[in-house]
Amino acid sequence: MPEISRFLGIVIAMYYKEHSPPHFHAKYGGQRAAFSIQDLRMIEGNLPQRIISLVLEWAFQHREELMENWRRVECKEDLQYIEPLV
Repeated sequence: MPEISRFLGIVIAMYYKEHSPPHFHAKYGGQRAAFSIQDLRMIEGNLPQRIISLVLEWAFQHREELMENWRRVECKEDLQYIEPLV
């Protein structure tokens, strides 16, 4: 799992064998979810509402970096680390 950020017990990752739409994964405890980058919404999975809010706040701040990493996934390039939510 190529981890691109980690904060408050939340792990954010992107995988190389992915499909559209552009998205990223969030893992918290034993739960996982995927989030669309374009419209910043959860597209699958389940997380506590508080964690969803934190993930979306982080994603809103880093949307351009997330899209750049998605481009890197498509080109099979190394992913860039994105600063955590502070």
